[in-house]
Amino acid sequence: MMASAFKEYARVLKPGRWITIEFHNSQNAVWSAIQQSIEASGLVVADVRVLDKQQRSFNAVNRAGAVDQDLVISAYEPNGGLEDRFKLSAGVEDGVWDFVRTHLKQLPLFVVKNNQAEVITERQNFLLFDRMVAFHVQRGVTVPLSAAEFYAGLEQRFPPRDGMYFLPDQAPEYDKKRMTVKEILQLQLFVTDEASAIQWLKQQLTKKPQTAGDLKPQFMQEIGGWQKNEKMLELDELLEQNFLRYDGKGEVSSQIHSYLSSNFKELRNLAKDDLALKAKGKDRWYVPDPNKAGDLEKLRERALMREFEEYRESKQKRLKVFRLEAVRAGFKKAWQERDYATIIAVALKIPEKILQEDPKLLMWYDQALTRTGEE
Repeated sequence: MMASAFKEYARVLKPGRWITIEFHNSQNAVWSAIQQSIEASGLVVADVRVLDKQQRSFNAVNRAGAVDQDLVISAYEPNGGLEDRFKLSAGVEDGVWDFVRTHLKQLPLFVVKNNQAEVITERQNFLLFDRMVAFHVQRGVTVPLSAAEFYAGLEQRFPPRDGMYFLPDQAPEYDKKRMTVKEILQLQLFVTDEASAIQWLKQQLTKKPQTAGDLKPQFMQEIGGWQKNEKMLELDELLEQNFLRYDGKGEVSSQIHSYLSSNFKELRNLAKDDLALKAKGKDRWYVPDPNKAGDLEKLRERALMREFEEYRESKQKRLKVFRLEAVRAGFKKAWQERDYATIIAVALKIPEKILQEDPKLLMWYDQALTRTGEE
């Protein structure tokens, strides 16, 4: 019923026009179902916020499934030009960047609250990737780029500002508005699983390249809300699969060089191969440049797929503790290979509550059912 309602909204909504949906969310599954129904209708989600009735304001959602809150979703009907062009370039790289350009044009440019600029989450690379993937999957089209390839392409085509991406003509306007506020208000991340742990680590290491020893006490404080069904990963494993460590050999990375020279007077104006700089930077982890992250992603992908194969071959009827990122990676690969039976078989092993509450898993699963006529 809900899916039919959103399809009707999409039908009557003119291309390029918006729809805003407000609802009280008491269950994560409800949020996932609504988001899935919106995307399945052909609409594109552009903003998700919490309605603070007491403060009469909107706050950015900083975690998946903000339970027991009033959520406001803004979505738009893609213009006819995009849909027509996408039919000609579906499944190839041109279609990806056409979607991203159109999407960035629709997103808010600048949001201010209490003289602080907010990070517009939909302009961050991982959410742009998620929206691009959903746009392809809902139209039954193969996603032509990996995450690392997409992130590198973003960096090459769209000016980055404060961890967000803009169209070339939007960046100067953002810069002007940025000068009118004191600072950027960073979102507080809640670490509940591997994906949010990676985002938290990225936030910490972007601000300050650190050693594993520096990160450990902070990390242990953050993981108190880890989901019981989610396989717990050691900090070292998360770092090794997603970030780079300077081993003291060769020049220090530009990320470490920038941080050390900005925060230690004695290390300013030194060459990247200076011994003092190398000693201070040794064993620090840092966020890799997007164009150098491809090899890391391939290593992580292999590790995730090994675990997914274990789940696929497992004789257990229900998986009690598993690596959610491995299931997501496995579903995506199976979708690309049109192996819908594998998606359905593994989905049946996942607790129903987890499946219904995870928008990505639900998207792959629903699409697999649709393609095999089992819906």
